[in-house]
Amino acid sequence: MAREKTAALPRKTYEKELLRLQTELVKVQEWVRAEGARLVVVFEGRDAAGKGGTIKRVAEHLNPRVARIAALPKPTERQSTQWYFQRYVEHLPAAGEIVLFDRSWYNRAGVEHVMGFCTKQEYQRFLHQCPIFERLLVEDGILLRKYWFSVSDIEQQERFRRRLDDPLRRWKLSPMDLESITRWEAYSRAKDEMLVHTDIPEAPWYVVVSDDKRRARLNTIAHLLGTLAYRDVPPPVLELPPRPPSTGYQRPPRDLQMYVPDHAASL
Repeated sequence: MAREKTAALPRKTYEKELLRLQTELVKVQEWVRAEGARLVVVFEGRDAAGKGGTIKRVAEHLNPRVARIAALPKPTERQSTQWYFQRYVEHLPAAGEIVLFDRSWYNRAGVEHVMGFCTKQEYQRFLHQCPIFERLLVEDGILLRKYWFSVSDIEQQERFRRRLDDPLRRWKLSPMDLESITRWEAYSRAKDEMLVHTDIPEAPWYVVVSDDKRRARLNTIAHLLGTLAYRDVPPPVLELPPRPPSTGYQRPPRDLQMYVPDHAASL
């Protein structure tokens, strides 16, 4: 059944609300740091579903020393012999930190399973262990939020086409992405199976309708804020000190240093 298309959100409305929500995210950051909280946000979904754009807007005004993005590459030969969750554990936050997972341990429930990169035994073991793993995280005090970005097949294909035609975004398109077009139903079944096993009360899945990227970004950030009992932490009082009087320092002559040419002057 085709998804009903909603009207595109006006840019001015989007930008105004995005700025308001990002201001609240900065408050969350300061609360996390002050309280020593540990926040993990998992972003999953189909290729070109809008995860990366949302993560970018979440992290845009945050301190990278507090909030970092974990986008793990293909596991090394050594990592492939470890307990599956081991390399993800290394990226979990310490007190006062936020980690945004751009894809996560759920690779095994999606691309690895559909593309045959793991065995059936490894896949079944993941479905069994994942809820246990996430319960352990939550029991230890980690705030875990999981978002699945849902995009229609028509919209996904259109986004692939735009990436293919855009030299600045072509790097986002890989043979694996194109393979997802021909395996649409296989990925759908894998997602359904994943939700059955891992949508648990301690760490539920939240589905984001992402055919409209602007709506998806606002809806995700607003929902995330609504799940956190954060408070406004007053910033420290800072004052600019007076500039001290000169002691006679002089800059060295310009011809002793290499300057970047003024490209802007040629425009």
